[in-house]
Amino acid sequence: MLRKLFKFHGGVKPQTNKEQSTTAPIAPVPLPDRLVIPLHQSVGGPPRPQVQPGDRVFKGQRIGAADGNLSSAVHASTSGIVRDVVPAVMPHTSGLTTLSVVIEPDGEDRWGELDRINVRAATPDELRDYLRDAGVVGLGGAVFPSHLKLKPGKEGSLDTLVINGAECEPFITCDDMLMRERATDMLKGISAMRHMLQARDVLIGIEDNKPEALAAVQAAITASGEKGIEAIAIPTRYPAGGAKQLIRVLTGIEVPHGRRSTDFGVQCFNVGTAYSIHEALEHGRPLVSRLVTVAGNVNAPRNYEVLIGTPMDHVVRLAGAHPDTDRYIMGGPMMGVRMPAFDVPVVKATNCILVGSPALFPPPPPEMPCIRCGECAKACPADLAPFEMYWFSRARNFGKTQEYHLFDCIECGCCSFVCPSHIPLVDYFRFSKSEIWAREREKEAADTARERFEFKNLRQEREKQEKAEKLAAKAAATREKVAGETATPAAATAAKPSGDDAKRALIEAAMEKARQQKAQAAPKNVDVTSPDVQAEMAAIDARRRAAEPPTEPPPPAGQA
Repeated sequence: MLRKLFKFHGGVKPQTNKEQSTTAPIAPVPLPDRLVIPLHQSVGGPPRPQVQPGDRVFKGQRIGAADGNLSSAVHASTSGIVRDVVPAVMPHTSGLTTLSVVIEPDGEDRWGELDRINVRAATPDELRDYLRDAGVVGLGGAVFPSHLKLKPGKEGSLDTLVINGAECEPFITCDDMLMRERATDMLKGISAMRHMLQARDVLIGIEDNKPEALAAVQAAITASGEKGIEAIAIPTRYPAGGAKQLIRVLTGIEVPHGRRSTDFGVQCFNVGTAYSIHEALEHGRPLVSRLVTVAGNVNAPRNYEVLIGTPMDHVVRLAGAHPDTDRYIMGGPMMGVRMPAFDVPVVKATNCILVGSPALFPPPPPEMPCIRCGECAKACPADLAPFEMYWFSRARNFGKTQEYHLFDCIECGCCSFVCPSHIPLVDYFRFSKSEIWAREREKEAADTARERFEFKNLRQEREKQEKAEKLAAKAAATREKVAGETATPAAATAAKPSGDDAKRALIEAAMEKARQQKAQAAPKNVDVTSPDVQAEMAAIDARRRAAEPPTEPPPPAGQA
């Protein structure tokens, strides 16, 4: 039965250049002299190192443990000796470093003890945890931890599981060769994903320029006898391999801004991810290698099975790079990024090493002013207005770029591809995104600092208040104690006169006694004596008083 297909907005048709690397089967890469395995290879937090220099490791042994749920483990790609755990240049155009484990292979490539799981007896949650510890991530480019995407939707199940085999980027053919040579194992991985997601239907989208892969997958479906799985040829148009674009083509569902496909009962995975899930669940093998296309300026383009951590130049030597090689690009010509050095390691996100030269990728023409022709808007698969975002990006008006849905841009490069003014539009959009993220981090740091400052002030104010309350309570207790101690002496003083008061009382008593004695010394017989005798007695008394010394007055109060 023919399935109705839908169209997505925009898109372009660049030259594919895929035939050169599909003429030979997948080949293994010999062991290099050393492996440099970055610990941070997926979205989320970096794994915690589990080894130290001098440790002996086996192939598949965990060397980095997942740090939280939004993380994924990392494993040794071969057996050997850990020579260092040190920051090393990561495969990114920035040239920044990331903590990496350097392993010197012993040449045995010996697997360690594998932790297998009984797939049929395990619950979906147990399977998801197992895949997290096996380091399985999306191999379509986003390297998002697969165990998080394997959770059913809000309704507990999904309507449709979409498997992405479109591989629309020029030069890249690793998914094509995987489907040709390992379709049966890939299909087993798809069945396991279907079980975990409780998906009703499975749609495998493959571009119609891959007839051999399409035939191999259809044959594997027929041999399995599993119902509800369908391999569908879709028109070759870049970027049909984008998740939202492929969902649109196969189901007709347009996932709007700010929403996820799971909100509409659809989830999307890459064919390489399905194969790695089969390897983990069926054989207990963690993700330690992947298929990588080597193409471009080489003698023999081909797909290789490459151990994670292998230097890129070690792989390219097998394909025979031409002498005029001047760059390596990880990815394709539309979305790939230039490597800062030739010896950066292959990681889980490396689907292609595109070897460049001045002849293959000549310098772009000089950038000219935008003429607002609108060709970029016609080509944009996300139905955006790239020319508007460009103007606001140049003006550093990042708020306006967000109003034009900057973060809906998938950086596919269609706008730059069709621009008659040769403006590197995607570079401007990446710059704007980076600036917005940087400002958000600065704002978050400032908010955190402000919250800490306010908390510090509140804490100091609380401590100050508590200290004041303690001092007030202590002062009140001291006052009560002093009042109690002074109450008894005060009462004793009030009951007993002081020494000065007693002395003054004695003086007053003596003076009173003298006055009484003086009154008693009155003339005798005044009533019976004659006037002459009385006059003579008065004269004698006067002479006596005149001869007596004067009496001292009493001293003032307070003097002794």
